[in-house]
Amino acid sequence: MKIYNTLTRQKEELKPIKEGEFKIYACGPTVYNFIHIGNSRPICVFDVLRRYLEYKGLKVTYVQNFTDIDDKIINRANEEGTDYLTVSEKYIKEYKTDAKGLNVREATFHPRATENMDEIIGIISTLIEKGYAYRAENGDVYFRTGKFSEYGKLSHQPLDDLKAGARISVGEMKEDPMDFAVWKAAKPGEPFWGSPWSQGRPGWHIECSAMARRYLGETIDMHCGGQDLVFPHHENEIAQSECCNGVPFAHYWMHNGYINVDNQKMSKSKGNFFTTRDVAAKYGYEPIRYLMLSSHYRSPINYSIDIIEQCKASLERLYNCRDNIHFMLQNTSGKLKENEAAVLEKYEAHKKRFIEVMDDDLNTADAISVLFELVRDINTALSNEPSLELTERSNDIFNELKDILGLVYAQEDDSIDEEVEKLIAERTQARKNKDWATADRIRDQLKEMNIVLEDTPQGIKWHRG
Repeated sequence: MKIYNTLTRQKEELKPIKEGEFKIYACGPTVYNFIHIGNSRPICVFDVLRRYLEYKGLKVTYVQNFTDIDDKIINRANEEGTDYLTVSEKYIKEYKTDAKGLNVREATFHPRATENMDEIIGIISTLIEKGYAYRAENGDVYFRTGKFSEYGKLSHQPLDDLKAGARISVGEMKEDPMDFAVWKAAKPGEPFWGSPWSQGRPGWHIECSAMARRYLGETIDMHCGGQDLVFPHHENEIAQSECCNGVPFAHYWMHNGYINVDNQKMSKSKGNFFTTRDVAAKYGYEPIRYLMLSSHYRSPINYSIDIIEQCKASLERLYNCRDNIHFMLQNTSGKLKENEAAVLEKYEAHKKRFIEVMDDDLNTADAISVLFELVRDINTALSNEPSLELTERSNDIFNELKDILGLVYAQEDDSIDEEVEKLIAERTQARKNKDWATADRIRDQLKEMNIVLEDTPQGIKWHRG
């Protein structure tokens, strides 16, 4: 498998540090609000990466943090007249609701910044001892960017270019405008933790270095995040981690592209800012996940009502295939027929192609296209009086490929399926009893539910309209 490495700006063969294992750190949310649809993209993309690596036989340790102390959290707490802990706990819970809705699996570890203060203070102490960080008069601690000769290697910007846009804000006591805070002395009324330098809290960048080291080690296989994190967040993580530990921080850096809304950058000031929760309330979570995987992860995605409606329609085709398979599993029998061997060969060709495109920089867009080609062949095969064995093999490969993408999972469908099956059975019985009024009423009820009935030699088959 090859992945585009932001560090080297080229696709590279994925080689685990330890054979059979792979360690990933993915930057998680700062928990002060509901996640927006832009946040949903890395969550879904790197969930698929994890699923695919596990599908290929690797044992994946997947760490995604929660930034649970930050200026934004403190500001939200002040606005709501509460404390940082109440705010962070609330939005961690809301994040988990959205992540579950998006069919994102729980991380191996979900560490929080506030639970790792000893590790954070230990790294800062080492950086000070080595001369890479210094305590300012006000109790802040800053990292000396100029002392790390490779600073800028991830964003591919020379230090002089980066310095041109750097400023020292009011209240900061930096030696150089490019230096960044690894510890912030607490202002009056702010939450704080004790440290050798001041009562305060960690800077944003240092927490990820600390949690990556604690849960994955000094050198990790891969670090993931959104394109907006390349600079300064990930650049600063590299600097402080490599200066502290004396070894490379991560072998691979993987970043997803931006999301636009109606071809414009999403922002609250433009009124085109949408939370994942708001979109899911109208269209469901699964169309959002489908949207995030429908383009290559490094390409920009455009969100619009028309596009999310198209995603819903595409998912219906997948659900109809699933329903066809389930119907035929109940209504077919027998071993594989002689003429069905060619169908299995087609299935294997689709699977081979699916793996090829996923191996080529996690190309989920092409993988979805392959899945629809498979669906077309499954539907054709199931319309030709298939054997039970072919139907079972159809079910196996459909589940195998769609599960890698985490699609066709909507939790509410099972209860809907049961209700539809019950109504169809009642309608069939009413027609046997020549109770046409009841049969017509049930037919109209199913029509309102967008259920289409079809008479087949195996009985009444249904699908969503």
